[in-house]
Amino acid sequence: MTMQASDKIRILDTNNEEALLGGGAKRIEQQHKKGKLHARERVELLLDPGSFEEIGKFVMHRCKDFGLDKEYYLGDGVITGYGTIDGRLVYVFAQDFTVFGGSLSETHAEKICKIMDLAMKNGAPVIGLNDSGGARIQEGVLSLAGYADIFYRNTLASGVIPQISAIMGPCAGGAVYSPAITDFIMMVENTSYMFVTGPNVVKTVTHEDVTSEELGGAMTHASKSGVTHFVSANEVECINDIRRLLSYMPQNCEEDAPAVPYEGGNEKRAKLAKIIPENPNQPYDMREVINEIVDEGSFWEVHKYFAENIVVGFARLGGRSIGIVANQPAVLAGVLDIDSSTKGARFVRFCDSFNIPLLVLEDVPGFLPGTDQEWNAIITNGAKLLYAFCEATVPRVTVITRKAYGGAYDVMNSKHIGADMNYAWPSAEIAVMGASGAAEIIFKKEIAEAEDPAAKLQEKVQEYTEKFANPYRAAHRGYIDEVIYPEQTREKLMRAFKMLENKVATLPKKKHGNIPL
Repeated sequence: MTMQASDKIRILDTNNEEALLGGGAKRIEQQHKKGKLHARERVELLLDPGSFEEIGKFVMHRCKDFGLDKEYYLGDGVITGYGTIDGRLVYVFAQDFTVFGGSLSETHAEKICKIMDLAMKNGAPVIGLNDSGGARIQEGVLSLAGYADIFYRNTLASGVIPQISAIMGPCAGGAVYSPAITDFIMMVENTSYMFVTGPNVVKTVTHEDVTSEELGGAMTHASKSGVTHFVSANEVECINDIRRLLSYMPQNCEEDAPAVPYEGGNEKRAKLAKIIPENPNQPYDMREVINEIVDEGSFWEVHKYFAENIVVGFARLGGRSIGIVANQPAVLAGVLDIDSSTKGARFVRFCDSFNIPLLVLEDVPGFLPGTDQEWNAIITNGAKLLYAFCEATVPRVTVITRKAYGGAYDVMNSKHIGADMNYAWPSAEIAVMGASGAAEIIFKKEIAEAEDPAAKLQEKVQEYTEKFANPYRAAHRGYIDEVIYPEQTREKLMRAFKMLENKVATLPKKKHGNIPL
C-alpha cells in the first residue's frame, strides 16, 4: 500500500518513543486508570527481561471501509512474538485494547496464527493475553474467518503444546471459544469478563437484568460455570501465576516436566497419622493430607472454587511434577457429582497429555443421588472421569485414606482400570456401600423378625464392618498392593513414582476414542 501525505492517513510512527510503548502515553494512562496494564507492559512482565522478540510489529489492517482508511496502527492491535520464561521458550500474543478496542481483524488473526504455527513447529507453549471487544465489525466475514483460523489451530495444538489463556479485559461472543479450547484460563477480578452474549442482549431476550461482572466476571466463572481455572486479584498476580503454572509442565507432549533439585532426608510424616477422625462420618480437609505428602509449599490448586468436593492441582514430590486428584470429605462428604466428575476428568486428561504422573487420594462414599443429578446426566458425566482414568497412560498411583464405596471405588483410579500402584491406609473401607445400608438390605428379614430390631441391626452392622469395612479383603485379592501406615505415605509414593518413571503403555490403535460428552 502506497501512502502519500496528501491522503490524510494517520500512521503511528514507530520511531517515536511513545509509539514503541504500544500506542502512545495517553492511551497507556487510560489503561492504568481502569486498573489495567498496557499490552506491552504485560508482555514485558511475563517474559524474562530482555528476551522478547516481536514478530509483525509493522503489520497494518487492510480494510478501508467505514472510516478504517483514515487511521492505521502498526501492529493492528495485537503484540505477537516469542521469548523465555525461566529460560524456556514460549510464544505469546497480547491484544491491545487501546487500538480499535483490541478487536480482531483479518491481519490481527494472521499474526496470532503465525505464532501458533511457530509454537507447534518448535514444541513450545502458547500464551494468549486476551483483551478484546470481539470481532472488528467493519471487516465482516474476514474477522469471523480469522477467529475460525485461530480455533482450528487451538484444536490442532491441543495435547501437543500447553496453551494458556489469560483474560485481561473483555472477551465476548466468538472470542470466548479460543480460550475455551485451551488448557487453562485465568481471569482477573473486577477487570475481566467472558460471555457469549452480553448483559444488553440478555436483557432484551430473557428480560434478565444482570451486570457484566455477575454474568461473566472472574468469580462467576470460577465458582458457578467452572470456565476459568484461576482467579487473580490483579494483573501482576495473574502474570506471576502464568509463570508458576508453566513451571509444572513440559514444553510439549514429547518431553517430561522439569524437575527441581531435591535432597532426600527423613520422609516420614507423623502428622498424617492424626488427620483421619475416629468417627468415620466426621469430615476432614484433604488438603491437609496433600500438604503433608508433597514437597513443602509445592501444591498449587486448580479450579479451587468450582466443584469443591474434589480437589485437583499440581505439586512436586521429590522435586518432580505430579498431578493430584483427591476427594474432599469436607464438602458434600467427598461424593462425586456432575461438576466434580467433569473437573476431575479434564485435569486427568491434561496431565496424561503432557506426561505428568497422577496421584489419586481417595475418600469417596459414592455418587451424589437425586433427581437433579440424574436428570442432568450424572451417568454420562460420571463416565467422563472413568474414561479419563482408563485412557491415561502416565504413571498412576492411588492411596485410599478412608471410604471407597460402590462404583466410585472403581472410578477413582482403581487397579481394575489400570492404576499401577494402589495403597490403602488401615482406616480404609472398601465395600459396595456403607455398613448400615448394607446390613439393612442383606439382613432385612432377620432384623424384622428379631425381638429387638435395633439391637439386631447394630449387631449386623458390626458384622458387616468387620468383614468388609477394611482394606484387607481387597489386599488379599491383590486389588490393593500394600496396606501402609499414614506416616509412610510420602516415602512409599516417592519410591513408587521413581519405579514408574520409565513406564511405557500404549492404547489400542485407533483414530481417537469417543469420550462420553
